[in-house]
Amino acid sequence: MQDSEPIRFRTVPIDRFLRPLQEFIHRQASSGIVLLFSAVIALIWANSGWAHVYNDFWHTEMSFHVGGAAISKNLLHWVNDGLMAVFFLLVGLEIKREFLVGELSNIKQALLPIFCAIGGMVVPALVYTIFNFDSPGAKGWGIPMATDIAFALGILALLGSRVPLALKAFLVAIAIVDDIGAVIVIAGFYTSDISVSSLLVALVIMVLLVSMNRLHLHHQLPYLVAGFFLWIAFLSSGLHATLAGVLLALTIPARSRINVAEFLVVGRELLDEYEGVGDLGNKVPVRQERQMALQELEKQLTHVWMPLQRLEHTLHPWVAFGVMPLFAFANSGVAITGDLGAAVSNPVSLGIIAGLIFGKQVGIMLTAWLTVKFGWSTLPYGVTWPQIYGIAWLGGIGFTMSIFVSTAAFGAGDLLQVSKIGVLIASVISGLVGYVLVNRYTKNAD
Repeated sequence: MQDSEPIRFRTVPIDRFLRPLQEFIHRQASSGIVLLFSAVIALIWANSGWAHVYNDFWHTEMSFHVGGAAISKNLLHWVNDGLMAVFFLLVGLEIKREFLVGELSNIKQALLPIFCAIGGMVVPALVYTIFNFDSPGAKGWGIPMATDIAFALGILALLGSRVPLALKAFLVAIAIVDDIGAVIVIAGFYTSDISVSSLLVALVIMVLLVSMNRLHLHHQLPYLVAGFFLWIAFLSSGLHATLAGVLLALTIPARSRINVAEFLVVGRELLDEYEGVGDLGNKVPVRQERQMALQELEKQLTHVWMPLQRLEHTLHPWVAFGVMPLFAFANSGVAITGDLGAAVSNPVSLGIIAGLIFGKQVGIMLTAWLTVKFGWSTLPYGVTWPQIYGIAWLGGIGFTMSIFVSTAAFGAGDLLQVSKIGVLIASVISGLVGYVLVNRYTKNAD
């Protein structure tokens, strides 16, 4: 008996135009490429004759009025406090998934990336503090703690399938724990005056969100509406508004309404019903019986797909190709004027460069060696120590998260500009060296 031919779907003319775009979007390296392009354009624009247009645009005030209440911020703050809340919502969803079914779900397996991430946060912070102890830039110690997962994974993706999957998973796990650390640092150390009344409102909304989860409410809209009001409460509380995204993510249900076995039974029945109607083909309109079968199948698909995974899948392209590039475009426009050497040699810039480049290496490698040495965990299967060293370099790509912490630490002014220069220099060096090392050591491992 011959194997049946694979199903081939009819190609329509629009597919010829959409397929290259779809393939680009689904490549892991794509978001890193778009992010880099946005940062380069911002740098060129901010140092051109039209720099005033760039600065004036991002300082344009935009207000929203609802009744007697109003929120007024410039466009830069709407990106950093508003759109980045969506980014942190996605981060929160990824954190929850990793702890439930990912690399962090098994404690022995998770200990290595957890300890590496902690070492990769603590040591860079200490290195930065050495350069800036008891100085105006001292509060920027959280800047070199972060790792930009989009750029780091994008570089690994450029190396193709030769990179072991376990090595990619190891880097993802480190970056996820890094993000948890960044959230804690922002919440605990980069806050303004606290409004108790706004926090009480946020607490009530969180109780509502948790209650919806416990009642197995799986529709996304009520969570997103409540999350919007949670964001407003955090915006008024003095805590960073983006934390609302993480807390919202933790309440999104991670269980499906029906199990896989039930879905398979019901799905086969509906497909049989669809096939039994007759008139197979692509005629329009579809017969009513077939349309009803399709609608019920669509309903069952929403029931079997976990809300957490569905929302993560929906948000990912918008964040990767919208929010993050826009954030990079809004925050990377550093005017490199005057003495660039003085800016690079500033203690803030030096602390960031040393922290991201050397602090990350020492922190990740030292904790990895100690964790394995004491038998608390083992290296992932197929991963070598030289490859771990390459990952330690890639961990020094701070970019998005580091710039975000810079804005939280310094607000505006010369120190913010100097810190951004340090972040950009360290991220470029770490990315280039990390690429060379991982490429070399994966070649030798073949």
